Amino acid sequence: QVQLVESGGGLVQAGDSLRLSCAASGDTLSRYTMGWFRQAPGKDREFVAAITWGAGKIYYGDSVKGRFTISRDNHKNMAFLEMNSLNVEDTAVYYCAATTLQELWSLWFEYPYWGQGTQVTVFS
Repeated sequence: QVQLVESGGGLVQAGDSLRLSCAASGDTLSRYTMGWFRQAPGKDREFVAAITWGAGKIYYGDSVKGRFTISRDNHKNMAFLEMNSLNVEDTAVYYCAATTLQELWSLWFEYPYWGQGTQVTVFS
């Protein structure tokens, strides 16, 4: 099974950018749909973005469309989340996740594999 490790979180000012990385081991990432989710204190886990295996279709949550970009590098066995124009509402722990499904990519409970999360804090 695949193991995931996120990195790249930090403390940034509103308007800044961050790039999160998700490194996979134990299996080839090309077999998985990769998703990014986030969870702020006291809130439910929120879908951020997903990129399917195979056709590489991409989907975004409404709150990040036009600001965030998901990508993957199957040769490096990594996935990425480029985050631009960050605002304080983006503050959360960000998780990468993997599933063999190509559908239901926005539902966190359809992802059996998760990283430990990386904190992103945006101040105004």
